[in-house]
Amino acid sequence: MTANRHLGIKWGVDPYIDRILTTLGNRDPIVVLEATPKQLEAYLVRFSEHDFERSYAPGKWSARAILAHLADVELGLGFRFRQALVEPGYRPDSFDQDLWARRYARLDPSLAVETFRALRAWNLALFATFELDDWLKEVSYPFAGIDTVDMMVRFLAGHDLNHLLQLETIAGL
Repeated sequence: MTANRHLGIKWGVDPYIDRILTTLGNRDPIVVLEATPKQLEAYLVRFSEHDFERSYAPGKWSARAILAHLADVELGLGFRFRQALVEPGYRPDSFDQDLWARRYARLDPSLAVETFRALRAWNLALFATFELDDWLKEVSYPFAGIDTVDMMVRFLAGHDLNHLLQLETIAGL
């Protein structure tokens, strides 16, 4: 395991976290987070009803499910950000994304994107209030390797990019 002390990143602890952070790379996470809503809105225009049911790979989530998942993650992580700011050593509860996903096939992709857009705007407004000590607040996260609010924001941006790549694959099929 190696650590990048400046970013609070512990590489090699969890392969999923490593992949998400590698996807983000050196990009500014706030720029990524600001751009995602418009990219999702573009898929609403680009995709037909049939496209929302397509998956980027066999056995993987459909475009509809990905959009709903992004809205749910924005909701869940938004709560976690707020708790991390006020609760010293905050240890978030985990949520089972596959259990949440059971209802995604019945949800409207337009509503998912609208929900995501509103929640993202609210979370970005919160981030804009952060001072240095807010970014550095320690978190005992269920995913190994995430230990500060800054790291949570970086994870969220990489998570966006990961799912945008999946939607791009669906669009190109």
